[in-house]
Amino acid sequence: MMVVIQVQLRPHPSSSNLNGNGFSLHPSVYNNIQRSRKLSLQLRAASSRTQRIMESISVGGEVGGAGGAYSYDALKRLDSLWSTICSAETAAIQEPKKIVTNTLGLFDNDMKEVDKFDVLVCGGTLGIFIATALSLKGLRVGVVERNLLKGREQEWNISKKELLELVEVGILTEDDIEEATTSVFNPNRCGFERKGEIWVENILNLGVSPAKLIDIMRERFDSLGGVVFEGCSVSSINVYQDTAVLELMEGKILSASLIIDAMGNFSPVLKQIRGGRKPDGVCLVVGSCCRGFKENSRSDVIYSSAEAKPVGNSQAQYFWEAFPAGSGPLDRTTYMFTYIDPQPASPKLEDLLEDYWDLMPKYQEVSLDDLEILRVIYGIFPTYRDSPLPAAFNRVLQFGDASGIQSPVSFGGFGSLTRHLGRISNGIHEAISSNLLDSDNLSLLNPYMPNLSASWLFQRAMSARKQAGVPPDFINDLLHANFISMQRLGEPVLRPFLQDVIQFGPLVKTLGLVMLTKPQILPSIFKQVGLPVLIDWLGHFSLLGCYTFLSIFIDPLLRSVIDTFSTEMKYKWNRKLEAWKYGAGLDYKFESEEATKST
Repeated sequence: MMVVIQVQLRPHPSSSNLNGNGFSLHPSVYNNIQRSRKLSLQLRAASSRTQRIMESISVGGEVGGAGGAYSYDALKRLDSLWSTICSAETAAIQEPKKIVTNTLGLFDNDMKEVDKFDVLVCGGTLGIFIATALSLKGLRVGVVERNLLKGREQEWNISKKELLELVEVGILTEDDIEEATTSVFNPNRCGFERKGEIWVENILNLGVSPAKLIDIMRERFDSLGGVVFEGCSVSSINVYQDTAVLELMEGKILSASLIIDAMGNFSPVLKQIRGGRKPDGVCLVVGSCCRGFKENSRSDVIYSSAEAKPVGNSQAQYFWEAFPAGSGPLDRTTYMFTYIDPQPASPKLEDLLEDYWDLMPKYQEVSLDDLEILRVIYGIFPTYRDSPLPAAFNRVLQFGDASGIQSPVSFGGFGSLTRHLGRISNGIHEAISSNLLDSDNLSLLNPYMPNLSASWLFQRAMSARKQAGVPPDFINDLLHANFISMQRLGEPVLRPFLQDVIQFGPLVKTLGLVMLTKPQILPSIFKQVGLPVLIDWLGHFSLLGCYTFLSIFIDPLLRSVIDTFSTEMKYKWNRKLEAWKYGAGLDYKFESEEATKST
């Protein structure tokens, strides 16, 4: 059906409803135009500052991984997901879509055309790293990525020490690191609400381009015979006795001895395993990359410029990070983040961004009018107390953010990936070679680690709680006391903590010094974290000491005889020794030549 609107034009110079050519419009048409203009002005007035800013910025297509989307529509989609997580209805366990199914018997591959692999990795942003490491060991590996396999524009901030872990694995060279590094900056600040500042060197002081780094990985992966399925989404995984079969929504069927889930925090496989349960804690992150900063040679690792404040019907303690960006000498990335418990009253990301536009200029001592906003950044990072996540199915293993192997006080899994990639890739290769791909043996690759579980106390302490009954400056006071104590104890204590590594000896010394120098803070700690959490933490703290003892004293004795064990026992004891070492944070090697200073 065609609708014709007749517009009558006639000379009428004296009329007030003239168009630009000196002709007047028919009164009904003119009134419709005026109503449309009024509605447009009302809608603009009703839109948030965040919406107006984001819709004024040109953004490219979405890529995989956290922080891979920048548009306002993507922000609203993520906020909708966040609201669902926080809603009261999700407190009861909901049955998510079943992606993985166990099927009895052997797979009859004569019935269908199947492309066979040793390993299939679902999720390419972090998955390309484990895929390349396994290809280097001679395995045939495929990567399934729902978008194009490319990195985001926004840099990853990391230390060179962490990147060198990838050189040790063999998937990067130092020249590759040089090529992917877009910015280097020192010193790096830690500070809490005018209580003093600590300056350190070489902590998160590199800006690395994910786009360049993933391009390097993709090229290396291709050269090793790897296969990438771009623009493909997982439909189902059927686990048979002899193989796992992956069906894509696009109709292709792939099979592998092992499927690795690297689809991140919101993986459909992860949702099935968790059963729709709410996360125990969440880190909300917002920020921007802007051009126009004149002072741009230093970074903030963690900085708090104010005490906890109400945000809507909730309470939030804001922290900041800021780094020079590699896109230009005046470009700087600023993040504002907070740790909260997901509740119906929890703020949305857009709420945080509205605060961000108000607070960031004061924090960075710059006017927003003097800045060109290049992109807006946001993300949700849920954490669970029962992490890392053990394998729930035969022939399926979680990796990266999907495994929960990062600390609950960190956001994003790239830093933890660099530390654990060698351990996990070696273990996967050994499991495939020995055909030890049942869930019990795969779970040994994501073992309980008391240092990660002990980090829960820090997230709880850093999460503002409306009913906690503690002073609004308590979180800043506690963190400042901890950082000052670590500074007094020296670099071997401070540096591992800043790189998200908890070790028993440094932790004992720090807590001991805090209790001696600031005993008045102890009652507020009990109120903030709660007695059940504290008792639970004491168990992890005790096991952290046990793992440290076992790794230092028992590990050398077992290594001398481990080659005499059967294939399966050797695999299991190798994983146990790794769990002791990494669970105690003893994989971290302190580099004394890197200086730390304070003001």
